[in-house]
Amino acid sequence: MTALVIADHDNASIKSATLNTVTAAKACVGDVHVLVAGENAAAAAAAAAQIAGVAKVIHADGASLKHGLAENIAAQVLAIAGNYSHILFPATAGGKNVAPRVAAKLDVAQISDITKVDGPDTFERPIYAGNAIATVQSGDATKVITVRGTGFDAASATGGAAAVETVAAVADSGKSSFVGSEIVKSDRPELTAAKIIVSGGRALGSEEKFKEVITPLADKLGAAIGASRAAVDAGYAPNDLQVGQTGKIVAPQLYIACGISGAIQHLAGMKDSKVIVAINKDPEAPIFSVADYGLEADLFAAVPEMTAII
Repeated sequence: MTALVIADHDNASIKSATLNTVTAAKACVGDVHVLVAGENAAAAAAAAAQIAGVAKVIHADGASLKHGLAENIAAQVLAIAGNYSHILFPATAGGKNVAPRVAAKLDVAQISDITKVDGPDTFERPIYAGNAIATVQSGDATKVITVRGTGFDAASATGGAAAVETVAAVADSGKSSFVGSEIVKSDRPELTAAKIIVSGGRALGSEEKFKEVITPLADKLGAAIGASRAAVDAGYAPNDLQVGQTGKIVAPQLYIACGISGAIQHLAGMKDSKVIVAINKDPEAPIFSVADYGLEADLFAAVPEMTAII
């Protein structure tokens, strides 16, 4: 049996979620291949070939694949799907967009958001916002899987020497087209890949206070900034900073939650963090139940004090 990992990349480099997915694939079967589908993506294919544990990289290059349109990427996967027992996608926006299309075309059940591999056909995944873990077994000939990166260690990005095989890119399906993108550039680390995250909640009270309290601490720590859903809904922070079941799933080395009560949907997105620090003046706040360190204090006093000391 051989597993195929669909690389998440920007045509120049491989994104970190792919490394976690490779680890999950290796736990499923012995041989792991990686598909890099894009335009002028030779650099990304070369980077994929260096990932430890990868036996082969399949490089599909063409204009139809440039922007990662789900219909075209799915068609590219389906063109080679017959060679694989497992097809794994990172549980990113791109992976979640393509995987259901592949599963539907193969007429198999998708296995979503796995966090552990118990065997070639048996996997664990969180349900009920992470309050329970389901063990699922698939009898399908081809397993189509999305992998929650926080559940697996990242494979080493170097040390491999996989062969790169070039295949023809599929034709444009014509079902969708790329119009444009607005990409926010920041010196901060990407939220899902950051080692330290400082998050703010509704208790901050306003966008101005959010920036005034959270940003200096994040700057001192070289951290990414996150926010609870309540803070995002109130307009204190942009949507792309939301951490939680309906936002981004993170597992940094250090997660500092400031004024976040700890609703179930937020905990589902960050409780796998290695060290969790909670600052909240409510001693009954649910966030304290998952925190390694809790500080019962007024965040408007405690956070600036922390920032000054660092």
